[in-house]
Amino acid sequence: MYSDILEVTLLSVAVSGAATLISLLIGLPIGTWLALSRFRGRRAAMSVVNTGMALPPVVVGLLVAVLLWRSGVLGGLGLMYTPGAMVIAEVIIAAPVVMGLTAAGLGQLDPRLQIQLQGLGASRLQTVWWMWREARLSLLAAVMAAFGSVISEVGAAMMVGGNISGQTRVLTTSIVLETGRGEFGNAIVLALVLLALAFMVNGVLTWAQQRGPRA
Repeated sequence: MYSDILEVTLLSVAVSGAATLISLLIGLPIGTWLALSRFRGRRAAMSVVNTGMALPPVVVGLLVAVLLWRSGVLGGLGLMYTPGAMVIAEVIIAAPVVMGLTAAGLGQLDPRLQIQLQGLGASRLQTVWWMWREARLSLLAAVMAAFGSVISEVGAAMMVGGNISGQTRVLTTSIVLETGRGEFGNAIVLALVLLALAFMVNGVLTWAQQRGPRA
């Protein structure tokens, strides 16, 4: 039992960590662009992002399953029922969260800050970097929200991962399986591990967030 718990915990960390990192690489630049740019259709783009923040995981799972199924557009990649498929689904869930919270965080900054930085000769990249520093509390909140949305995800993970023992079984899907079997004791242990994992990660991020203003 303990070896099984360790196995599903490590896979949960790997899948959720990869999904969170990829979501940051995608969501942070796009959210920054939406916050700092003014263009026709910006409101529509923000509406799409905000809608994406509320996407039902089962809908995401269905979409990814259709794409990765043997007859799907990406079926030739052979990713269905693999951790890779789970990462793809979780990125689709988490990336809009990062985009929306990044755009909201940067949008709360004084609009004169960008003008002042550019007036001091800062390049575009330097301007963005300093604005990220000013909005670091909001950006850390985006990381926490993204990680929380994927570490607790179960619907899409089961649809595209299949909950295969030793391959795609993670903490959330294990809890569902054990509950279905009537093994409530095992399910509770797994739930406590999941809560402890989420607490540790968010505890570190919260510590970094709270010490930010004193840095």
